[in-house]
Amino acid sequence: MRIRSTLTTTATLGAAAVLTAGCLSEGGGGGGGSGNTSNTIEVMYAFAGEQEAGFQAEVEAWAAENDVTVEFSQTGNFNQLINTRVQGNDAPDVALFPQPGIMTDLAGEGLLADLTDVVDQADLDAMIPGALETGQVDGTQYAVPMSINVKSIVFYPKGAAEAAGLTEPPATLEDLQALTEGIAATGTTPWCFGIESEAATGWPATDWVENLMLINYGSETYNEWVNHEIPFNDPQVVDVLEQMEGLLLEEGRTNGGRQSIASSNFNTAANPMFDEPPGCYMYRQGNFVATPGNFPDDVIADIDNQVGVFPMPGLTAEDKPVLGGGDLAGIFSQENESAQKLVQFLSSAEFGTNGYAENGTWFSARTDFDTSLYANEVMKSIGDIAYSSTEFVFDGSDQMPGEVGSGSFWREMTAYISGGTDAKTALDNIEASWPQ
Repeated sequence: MRIRSTLTTTATLGAAAVLTAGCLSEGGGGGGGSGNTSNTIEVMYAFAGEQEAGFQAEVEAWAAENDVTVEFSQTGNFNQLINTRVQGNDAPDVALFPQPGIMTDLAGEGLLADLTDVVDQADLDAMIPGALETGQVDGTQYAVPMSINVKSIVFYPKGAAEAAGLTEPPATLEDLQALTEGIAATGTTPWCFGIESEAATGWPATDWVENLMLINYGSETYNEWVNHEIPFNDPQVVDVLEQMEGLLLEEGRTNGGRQSIASSNFNTAANPMFDEPPGCYMYRQGNFVATPGNFPDDVIADIDNQVGVFPMPGLTAEDKPVLGGGDLAGIFSQENESAQKLVQFLSSAEFGTNGYAENGTWFSARTDFDTSLYANEVMKSIGDIAYSSTEFVFDGSDQMPGEVGSGSFWREMTAYISGGTDAKTALDNIEASWPQ
């Protein structure tokens, strides 16, 4: 049975055709998807809200120009549902994978189509270094980035920082450590930080660990750690937690003190940054906080005057690593021409130029995307951070087994930050939880 939370939009004249459960297509990856005779295709994804609305509008405009009817299927339980539908020979024509893990599994089972001859490989050279590789399995391209998000951003209160003479963003990690110490020496708290998120409490701490792993050891070691090719409690990871402690957990480093972090909600943790005087000067988080519902409404309404950003710096000024995420577009049949055309569009420099970039919820993975189309100067700056990166990696906890990435990693970081355990014990416990 097909279980969907779906909004169906017809982009051509006439009623939308009913999708049928397809047989395995010869020459394709298999698992389902419409045949090449139908101009009706289904695209399945996990994102919702303004991001979904912008995506639908962008695709509808393309579909109308290309005589294609698109059915949009949104689900909050993407990983489970995509597996169920593929196993039932009822895969969507196009899937936008929110995490590379499930895409990798399906490709490894021969259920996704090889995109090597579908997308222009030379054109894809415009992708952010590392972004394209997230859609590859053993060197073969099975998915291409449709969007990215950026998690290596430090936000700061623009006016207050300028008034305090904090006008030069740190160029290296050592500079960031010195800036932290310098602000703390004045009696002001350098950082805002909160990890409370109801049942998901702890996840903001995992992003900090992942950022510092990437900065200190590069993408190769980072990916080995994520894939458990090196132990979770490797001495390098212990060093990273001790480094995080120096930045965030020592006395006077975080607004409210170490004991407040686990009870401070991540959505409102940065609010003291906009007090007078500011309760902190820096807040590291993903690009989503610069949209309504996160920073205070009056800050969002005047964001370019109120908020500045700089990237989490590398070990040297030349190193510009970026931690992020995004959605990867894949298809289940090489015979489905309409699905191929949609994936080509989703990975092109044209996608996003019809208004999607302006709604503040989406970033292109392409370095040649016109950043002037983004909603405001803060979003343009975040785009520039992404497009100038020297290496881009996907959020590590999202790629780990669920019992680790959204289980022991969250719990043990919460215990460690709250002072209930030390760094080594926390990492030992996570390592012990990794499925055999």
